[in-house]
Amino acid sequence: MAEAQSPPQMLAMVLKKPLTALEPKRVPTPQPRAGELLAQVEACAVCRTDLHVIDGELTEPKLPLIPGHEIVGKVLRCESGRFAAGQRVGIPWLGWTCGRCRFCERGEENLCERARFTGYTRDGGYAEFVVADERFCFAIPEAYGDPAVAAPLLCAGLIGYRSLVMAGSPERVRKLGIYGFGAAAHLVAQVARYQGRQIYAFTRPGKTSDWEFAKRLGATWAGGSDEPAPEPLDAAIIFAPVGSLVPPALKAVDKGGRVVCGGIHMSDIPSFPYAWLWGERTICSVANLTRRDAEEFLALAPAAGIKPEVQRFPLTAANEALDRLRTGRLQGAAVLVP
Repeated sequence: MAEAQSPPQMLAMVLKKPLTALEPKRVPTPQPRAGELLAQVEACAVCRTDLHVIDGELTEPKLPLIPGHEIVGKVLRCESGRFAAGQRVGIPWLGWTCGRCRFCERGEENLCERARFTGYTRDGGYAEFVVADERFCFAIPEAYGDPAVAAPLLCAGLIGYRSLVMAGSPERVRKLGIYGFGAAAHLVAQVARYQGRQIYAFTRPGKTSDWEFAKRLGATWAGGSDEPAPEPLDAAIIFAPVGSLVPPALKAVDKGGRVVCGGIHMSDIPSFPYAWLWGERTICSVANLTRRDAEEFLALAPAAGIKPEVQRFPLTAANEALDRLRTGRLQGAAVLVP
């Protein structure tokens, strides 16, 4: 297939400084350098991490910045031939690693000391076109022919999957608590049910629509995050960026259980009795993702029949989508469609 030509300028939603709305701008279409590809953005999901960047909670963004890191697009140019023109690829949060630091050398590229991140230190997918390091792009499974449905797999799915793996194997963790039932949780719940686990969903107190959503996705139990677990859990994953959820989640897990904090940013964790930690319970965080995570999850998702639920927005409605996420007025994932 012949390589398509990109226009000299493109429409993008641009962050000029934190704590301000994104502005629609005509900017030069980026051009790929050696080892990079150029893709036409077909869809970009909206992630809570985008909020942390825009709200100034992640403090070192490139400015001005085009956010967005759950990108599905069609390749226009890839000189190495790793991907063919017209091929659909996914572009996630982890955009580049050095390959030489102590973390990269021991296979922990998600902790790379010089890593670059899509939509944070590299321009992302709230735009008509995007450039990405081809080594950190992934072929989208054919089962996901709708790019808007595929987009949440690139972060909500990948970080959710890494969190689930860190929680423990299906043989060890049969009863799994999930705190915060947004984009990542609704995908993790589907994977967990496919693996034969039981899901206990903890959502905003009194928000019955979220309880119904969780039960529709197969949750054994759903209730408010202020409620005790109906029985001891083997592990829990916290997706809501709320540190005060850690103590009750820790109290809810059985001896030997683990609480996984799945967000890149979280408010401070309050003190709690040592007795809630005793019994070899553990707390851990999930930092970024690896290419192996992407390869494993994108192979698993179609096999498990994972179906992201999405709400579509035009690119220029990015601020509305972000506000709905900020105020808890979404089910599933918001997706921008240029």
